[in-house]
Amino acid sequence: MAINITLDVMLAIRKMQLNELADKVGITPQNLSVLKTGKARAIRFTTLDKICEVLECQPGDILKYEPSFKD
Repeated sequence: MAINITLDVMLAIRKMQLNELADKVGITPQNLSVLKTGKARAIRFTTLDKICEVLECQPGDILKYEPSFKD
C-alpha cells in the first residue's frame, strides 16, 4: 500500500501510550493498534479528526504517501 501510517512516531513525540490515546479518542486499543500497524483498510474522518485533536497534529503528520514503483 502506498499510504503509510506513522502514528507510532507521533505517539513517541507526544510521549503518549496507545492506551491513553485510545481512551481520549474513544475507540478500543485493539482498533487503534490495527491502525498503528498499518493493517487498517479505512479510517473514519471523525476518528482521524479526534486523533489529530488529541495529538495536536495534522493528518499529514500521521499519514504518509509513498508511491510504490512497479516495473
